[in-house]
Amino acid sequence: MKAIRLHEYGGPEVLRYEEVPVPVPQSGEVLVRVHAVGVNPPDWYLRTGMAAELPPEIMPKFDLPVIPGTDVSGVVEALGPDVEGFSVGDEVFGMLRFPGIDGRAYAEYVAAPASQLAIKPAGIDHVHAAGAPMAALTAWQFLIELGHDAPSPFQPQPHRPVPFGPGSTVLVNGAAGGVGHFGLQLAKWKGARVIAVASGGHEQFLRDLGADEYVDYTRITIEDVVNDVDLVLDTVGGPASSRFLPVLRRGGALFPVFFAQVDPEETARLGISVSSTQVRSSGEQMAQLAGLLEKGVLRVGVDSTYALEDAAAAHERAAQGHIRGKIVLTVA
Repeated sequence: MKAIRLHEYGGPEVLRYEEVPVPVPQSGEVLVRVHAVGVNPPDWYLRTGMAAELPPEIMPKFDLPVIPGTDVSGVVEALGPDVEGFSVGDEVFGMLRFPGIDGRAYAEYVAAPASQLAIKPAGIDHVHAAGAPMAALTAWQFLIELGHDAPSPFQPQPHRPVPFGPGSTVLVNGAAGGVGHFGLQLAKWKGARVIAVASGGHEQFLRDLGADEYVDYTRITIEDVVNDVDLVLDTVGGPASSRFLPVLRRGGALFPVFFAQVDPEETARLGISVSSTQVRSSGEQMAQLAGLLEKGVLRVGVDSTYALEDAAAAHERAAQGHIRGKIVLTVA
């Protein structure tokens, strides 16, 4: 089969399209004929060796060469031993082996743990299905249900989603991106009023997904126009997360998806809780998300598609930023 492999770290040019053996599904696995693959930040963290992105203590161990990719949509071709609940010919999707980096999804076939897959919604195609898993699971596990008791590498206490619904205000920063556009829709599903923060040009996209208010952070200082927010889902994180503290009401919560830097003394003084977690694979939660996708409660925004052999171009697009939804690789 054809697959993308890394033999060295570097820029997009190190993604090699080459022949490799078709994997054999082991116990609890199914062989999936891949139709589409979602592109996610851990893919380019892996490509660059992850040295700049992750603290050494949580960096997964791996050897080169490696096939990157976690998010897959395709058709079950064969069943390994001890697999129940799936049949040959089933259309499935899911996020594979995360938070490890051994997803192996950038390929024509992948041996996938059956417990991490769900039946693909019949109402969406493989491209849109492949765009959902990591981003939708991240939003779900931050906002709705963690669904596991694995310790977080980012904080000593377990992450706990906070109750919200009608009468609540949720602000989503980076609302046009992968996690952000799902977080917006899940907050609307729960009945919250949603403020979407993104760069210029995304307003109509976010309004169509249900945003009640839109803030273009390139033109407007958020803390000047927003206050009394119950929950901030910050999909960007980093030092700038602290700018959301003034917009939160006392007792509110800040959920940074990626390494926020906030002063714990200030958050204690303001009565604000800050919590984060690391998304984990879950076929059970993928099935719940599949139901929402089938009903049209959730929609997958697709920024762009590239053929598997053009994975380098997909990574170049990702490096440009300002992505609307997800980048997806298609497999002929």
